[in-house]
Amino acid sequence: MFVVGDHEALIVNEIAPRVHNSGHWTLGGAVTSQFEQHIRAIAGWPLGSTQRLGGKVSMQNLIGKDCEQWNELLSSEGSLHLYGKKESRPGRKMGHFTKIHL
Repeated sequence: MFVVGDHEALIVNEIAPRVHNSGHWTLGGAVTSQFEQHIRAIAGWPLGSTQRLGGKVSMQNLIGKDCEQWNELLSSEGSLHLYGKKESRPGRKMGHFTKIHL
């Protein structure tokens, strides 16, 4: 959003009513994920708890060919989330891995 002109008019550049990449750690890392919260909010349902499931939650983005590590990631403790994209390219987010540190 921008404030412009002498009368300080508010101009809206973009509205993206969706979840954001920075909150993907909530999928497997919080009582209620941002994805579920989004659906609850637009459906008019009560919102869920945003409490983390551990003392610290970390998320590793899988960019490009990083998704080829899926077998190795599954052998460690955490949640693997692949986005089902057919082709990996450099710089393309293919998924993420969430780990809870107690």
